[in-house]
Amino acid sequence: MPGPTDRLHGTLDALVLKTLSFGPRHGYGIVRWLREQTRNELPVEEGSVYPALYRMERDGWIDADWGTSDLGRKAKVYSLTAKGRLQLRAEAEEFASFVNLVAPLLLPA
Repeated sequence: MPGPTDRLHGTLDALVLKTLSFGPRHGYGIVRWLREQTRNELPVEEGSVYPALYRMERDGWIDADWGTSDLGRKAKVYSLTAKGRLQLRAEAEEFASFVNLVAPLLLPA
């Protein structure tokens, strides 16, 4: 049976973009926020988030600047761009359409 990790595939970009919609964060801050918001039920790993961040930066969805982490260390801080906000909206609408299509098939009548 698929677990939360399997279901995370395909929604990670939207989740990271949503996290950044609340303000800039460094990579581990994104991971920590997602874990906190899901009460550690969604196993978001740094090893998945960083490649997604690099790809999203390349695609112009996010910007990255050097800043300081919560521990006072130098860290890359990511922020959402206008293009990223459009992408977040598109991904959220696509996900909602998928849920609306599939939920009636899976939920008890």
